[in-house]
Amino acid sequence: MLTPQLLKAVFDRGMAYDRYVAGGTPDQRESWSRVYSRLALTPAQRVLVASFTRKMPVLVTSGLWCGDCSAQCPMLTRIAEANPCIELRFVDRDREKELAEHVRICGGLRVPTVVFMNEDFEFVALRGDKSLSRLRAIAVRQIGAACAVPWAETPPDEALATLADWVGDFEQTHLTLRLSPRLRERHAD
Repeated sequence: MLTPQLLKAVFDRGMAYDRYVAGGTPDQRESWSRVYSRLALTPAQRVLVASFTRKMPVLVTSGLWCGDCSAQCPMLTRIAEANPCIELRFVDRDREKELAEHVRICGGLRVPTVVFMNEDFEFVALRGDKSLSRLRAIAVRQIGAACAVPWAETPPDEALATLADWVGDFEQTHLTLRLSPRLRERHAD
């Protein structure tokens, strides 16, 4: 069970993006950095994310070796950079086995998986291991469940659509938090 105690403990062990990526091999660091440097939120996305008002801890289970992680985790970082209410942390799936077992997708230990929480580290939502746009693109290419290699380029239109999907996931979580009767009462809003 994803208890607030488990989520907070793992979150506290998690790392900010730069520190997490620094633990990779030179090839992994270069792959992640290349994707990060090419990404930017659109002005409309930046305004939307900047408007979020609720504290949103976000925990990502990942693998520096994973192509989907190197393609998508920099997107999550760019989103978090647009609003200090979003606290983003990364953990290695293989080092955080208890959490990984709780966030299996379709019975598998997938990465990346994203756990959205409220300010009390209560579970709100789980997303991963690919956004809807990314799943559609993979289905079109008929590559099955195989994870792309970290150095494989993601087509720009697919990357933009995937980034938009992730922005939508953050927005949905924010609206869930913003409309929570308990949190509205707590914050008198």
